[in-house]
Amino acid sequence: MSYCSFPDFARSVYPFLEFEPFHETYYRVLQAFAEGRIRRLVVTMPPQHGKSMGATTLLPAYLLGLDPDLRVAIASYSASLASKFNRRAQRILDSREYAELFPDTTIKQGARPQGYIRTSDEVEIIDHKGSLLSVGREGSLTGNRVDCFILDDLYKDAMEANSPLVRTNCWEWYTSVVRTRMHNQSRELIVFTRWHEEDLIGELMRRESFVTLIHWAQLDAVEEDTWLHLNFEALKASPPTELDPRREGEALWESQQGVKLLTAKRKLDPLQFEAMYQGHPTAREGLLYGTNFGEYDHLPHEIVRYGSYTDTADMGDDYLCSLAYAVDVDGLIYITDCVYTRESMELTESMVAEMLRRSGTRQARIESNNGGRGFARAVQRMVPEVAVEWFHQSGNKEARILSNAPTVLHLLRFPQGWNHLWPELYQHLTTYRRTFRANRWHDAADVVTGIVEKEVTDRTKSKLRSVRFL
Repeated sequence: MSYCSFPDFARSVYPFLEFEPFHETYYRVLQAFAEGRIRRLVVTMPPQHGKSMGATTLLPAYLLGLDPDLRVAIASYSASLASKFNRRAQRILDSREYAELFPDTTIKQGARPQGYIRTSDEVEIIDHKGSLLSVGREGSLTGNRVDCFILDDLYKDAMEANSPLVRTNCWEWYTSVVRTRMHNQSRELIVFTRWHEEDLIGELMRRESFVTLIHWAQLDAVEEDTWLHLNFEALKASPPTELDPRREGEALWESQQGVKLLTAKRKLDPLQFEAMYQGHPTAREGLLYGTNFGEYDHLPHEIVRYGSYTDTADMGDDYLCSLAYAVDVDGLIYITDCVYTRESMELTESMVAEMLRRSGTRQARIESNNGGRGFARAVQRMVPEVAVEWFHQSGNKEARILSNAPTVLHLLRFPQGWNHLWPELYQHLTTYRRTFRANRWHDAADVVTGIVEKEVTDRTKSKLRSVRFL
C-alpha cells in the first residue's frame, strides 16, 4: 500500500467534495492527528462548513486504514446522530475506492465472515483488533478501551448549551466515561460549534493546558498533554496566520456563507454570532453593558456642545476608536458619528479629520498615549477650524471602565439602528465582559468611558462656577 495523505484520501472516496483553502488546512491538521503527531486537538468552526464531514465521517475511515488495529469511538449529543456518522464511515469502508487505498482494512459483508460485529453502532475490522464504535452523550462504554476518541457537537442547540444541568451532565459524562476508557497513548479530537463559554471546551480550557494553533511547526512541537486549538472564524477578525492568512473581514467560505449573509446574521444577535460563527462565546449574564444602551431618533433642539473623543490604536491588533457626539442642556450625550477601524494611522488621520468636519465638532480630545500626540497634530493640520486637544490618559483602564459603566448607560445615547451603522462597534460594546481580562478589545469601552468622564467633569465644574458667581 502506497502512502495516501488525508486530503488525497478524501478526494478519492468523496470526489464531489468542495475544497476551499481552509479545508486544505483543516484536513492537513487532521492528518497530523491521524498520524499521531498530535494527541489532543480541538477544532472550532462555524455551522455548515464541513466540520463533521472531515472529522467524523472521513477521518475514522482514514484512521482505520492507517492502523486496522485502532479502536476508534465517535460521540455526539445523541446516539442516533453518532450512529449516522458510523454508518457513513462504514459506507466508505465498503467502497471500491477505499479497498484500493487500504486493502488490509475490511469489514463484514452481509453475514460473512461470522464472528465479527457489524451494526449501526459498532463495526469490527476483519483479522485485526480495530473497531469503530459510536455512542451518544451520557451513553455507556463499559468494557471498551478506546485508542482514539472523536467528540463532535455534544450539545444539540443553544437551549442545551445554555442549560447548567446539561453542561454539568456533559462534563460528568466526559470525566467518568470518556476519560476512563483512555490509556497513555490515546488520542482525543473535539470538534465543536461553540455555544457557551462554559461548554466542554470552555471547562477544559480552564483546567488544562491549551495552545492556539497558528504555525505549522506547532504540529510537531506541542507537548503531548497540551491541547492544540484551531479556530476558524466565519469573518476574519484576528491577525493573519500561516494557517489562516485571510485579511480582516474576509469570509471563511464566501461562496457558501459570504460576508453579506454573515454580516446580517451578526446584526440579529451579536452574542450568538460571536459564539457560533467566531468561536468566542460570551455568557450574557457576565456582560458589562449588554444591549442596554439608550437610542434616539433625532437630536434634541437644544444642543450646547459638539465634541469628540479619540483613542488611537495602541498595538497592531487594536482598534482606533473615535466618536463624535452632541450634548444637550440636560447633560445627555448623543453619539453622532464614528470611526472604528484597525487601519494604519496614515489612513485614520484623514478618516477622523473628515468625521470631525462632517459632524460639526468644535472641540476634539485625542489621547496622546502611544503616538497619539503626532496623530493629533496631523488631524489639527487637516481641520484647523477644530480645537484639537491631546492629553495623556494616566488612569487605570480597568478601574475607569468598570466604575463608569453605570454612568455610560445612563448618559449615552446611540442613533437607532447603530448596530447596522457601526456593526463592529456595536458588537464590541454589547459583548464587553465585566471580567476585564476576558475581553480581547478595550478600545470602544475606553472611549465611551472617556466621553462621560470628560462631560461629567466639565458639567460639575460649570455648576461650581455658577455657584461661586451667585
